[in-house]
Amino acid sequence: MPRHLLRRAAGRLRRAVTGTPAAVPAPRPAPLPEPAPLPVLGYVVAGGGGAHPASAHVRVVRRIEHLARSGRAEVRQADPAAFVDGTDETPYAALLVQRDILPRDLVGPFLAAAASRGIRVAAEVDDDFFTDSGRDRLARAEYDPDRLASIDALVRGADLVVVSTEELAAVVRPIARRVVMVRNALDPTIWLPGEPVVDDDLPADEHRVLYMGTLTHGADLALLRDVFTDLTDSAGVPIRLEVIGVTEDPDGPAWYRRVEVPDGHYPAFSRWLVDHRQRWRAGVAPLRDEEFNRAKSDLKAIEYTALGLPAVVSDRPSYRGAADHGVVAVPDDVGAWRDAVRAAVESGRADPAAAEWVRAERVIGDDGDTWRSALLG
Repeated sequence: MPRHLLRRAAGRLRRAVTGTPAAVPAPRPAPLPEPAPLPVLGYVVAGGGGAHPASAHVRVVRRIEHLARSGRAEVRQADPAAFVDGTDETPYAALLVQRDILPRDLVGPFLAAAASRGIRVAAEVDDDFFTDSGRDRLARAEYDPDRLASIDALVRGADLVVVSTEELAAVVRPIARRVVMVRNALDPTIWLPGEPVVDDDLPADEHRVLYMGTLTHGADLALLRDVFTDLTDSAGVPIRLEVIGVTEDPDGPAWYRRVEVPDGHYPAFSRWLVDHRQRWRAGVAPLRDEEFNRAKSDLKAIEYTALGLPAVVSDRPSYRGAADHGVVAVPDDVGAWRDAVRAAVESGRADPAAAEWVRAERVIGDDGDTWRSALLG
């Protein structure tokens, strides 16, 4: 028999005796390590269930919600009393406390409880609560001494203080352990405009200019009296100032009109502004030359710009950066203000450079990671 046939027959005989070699099982993959638990960021602000003051939404809640959506941390609104008495045993990585939310007599125990558990405490402030002139201004806006004392004690005892402007950072640094500046930014889920609603209240016989703010701006409103009294565009059409907030005067003088907005907290109010933005041709933000105002942020300028409105603002430190990006900053001169408002109304649209700046740098998520890294490392 030929040799190759002998080899083939021998192979068949071997397989018959020993069987086909068993396949070697592949090694089982090592189990994946358990993912590290997300850091927990607690926050203490006024209100709950999404109903918070505007300042809490702007400075804390909108960023907190964005952080939770990013999947980079777990967030939880903390009850300060439960934290102090030990009922809340959450292993927070940090606790962010806004302004005067803690009663004065709870600040010390709260800080002590956090220190005993190795939890970092960050205070959040966005106004000058510390200089004599700042305290006087806030006292006129119904801040009582206990509220101011609470903020002072928190800022002095916190591990970190987060502020909204470099000017405010300079005020806070002498009394705080560490200060981080995080500029105000807008939540894109609220402020990115869709189609405006059909608004029946758009008369053709006047132009409207928006001024909105808190009661701390009552004195600033007076700067606009001579600006808007009998103001018209170049064709003689009246230019009318409309005010949201700012003053509690139910009637007001003839040179401006108060606008009542539907009930609702900051997200609903902001969406109402976005939906009804065609009501106005421009937005204004006057600031008196006072120490308190030097620490103010440029929030109104970026909100007006997000609404697609040209913004006319006082030439103050608060708005210097905005002016570098197309926002119109005006000196303390009635004639200059009237000219600037008239030009803004006749334009009716935000400066393109300002609009691009807000979209690129002043929207939560696109404004850097300083806030999260300062709190959570």
